[in-house]
Amino acid sequence: MTETIKSIEWTGDRLIVLDQTMLPKREVYITCLTYQDVISVIKTMKLRGAPLIGVAAAFGIVLAAKTYESGEEFLSSIMKACEEMVIARPTAVNLRWAVERMKRAIVTTNTIDKITKSLEEEAVKIYNEDREINKKIGKNGNELIPENAKILTHCNAGALATAGYGTALGVIRAAQEKNISVLACETRPYLQGARLTTFELALDKIDVTLITDSMAGFFIKEKKVDIIIVGADRIAKNGDVANKIGTYNLAVLAKHHQIPFYVVAPTSTIDEGCENGSQIPIEERDPKEITHFRGEAVGMEGISVYNPAFDVTPHSLITAIITEKGVSKASFMG
Repeated sequence: MTETIKSIEWTGDRLIVLDQTMLPKREVYITCLTYQDVISVIKTMKLRGAPLIGVAAAFGIVLAAKTYESGEEFLSSIMKACEEMVIARPTAVNLRWAVERMKRAIVTTNTIDKITKSLEEEAVKIYNEDREINKKIGKNGNELIPENAKILTHCNAGALATAGYGTALGVIRAAQEKNISVLACETRPYLQGARLTTFELALDKIDVTLITDSMAGFFIKEKKVDIIIVGADRIAKNGDVANKIGTYNLAVLAKHHQIPFYVVAPTSTIDEGCENGSQIPIEERDPKEITHFRGEAVGMEGISVYNPAFDVTPHSLITAIITEKGVSKASFMG
């Protein structure tokens, strides 16, 4: 899957993005010619996944540079693009991390051409590094996966959420030869598990079964889950983790039933400036994601809705965090 379908592609003057809202029924690509186009696909979740959002943001800054490649307002325009980009989605820290890295690539004493070239080189570097990091994560996580493991995962932390290979699904891919099987939660309300995770794993011929989010406790109680593996959108300094809504429920279940609960993410997801999970901003999304499905109303008209996209799992419920640097206890406090 990682070789046949690309979530993102840079051509030198435009960013080609796979519209993930159309999967698995249709494979549709969107062409981004401006940084505003990139912000739009991020906000509308046509492109999603914390690491991939960071990669896309980097190329968005390059598009801003190529748009304003002359004139006195060049640097201020780039900074404006950075400010707009970083607030596109507030929870995933990889977005801010990538934008800050792009800012550091700007050497103000250089010419506009040299600055633009430097930005493009940095964005390509971020893209390539993400792919290599994911493979290292997969290798590190594979050491924790026993033969014949029954794995439960939530949301989509795969090739579609990264520049390729995946984080949580990268570990699963690395363990493919161990005769593993996977239960994928549907992941309401956006159905990333149902639409994307099952799509990826089925293409890679990995044994995957789709379940509703509310079925997880049943399968865990029936001893049909050995390990829970999830991704992350932000990891606080103390090891608290923000991930797709419903992750906390699974961590509580894992603790009660004494099965490992692993969080998988690149080190760019660790926010050293965030002391604990209470400081992580939680994005609230459009109520229509709950009251409507593919444009058709499924909820009572006028009903009150609260739609947080993420929840925070405290480090005390996490067995370990798997990164490209190895396997760590949940807390990063020195």
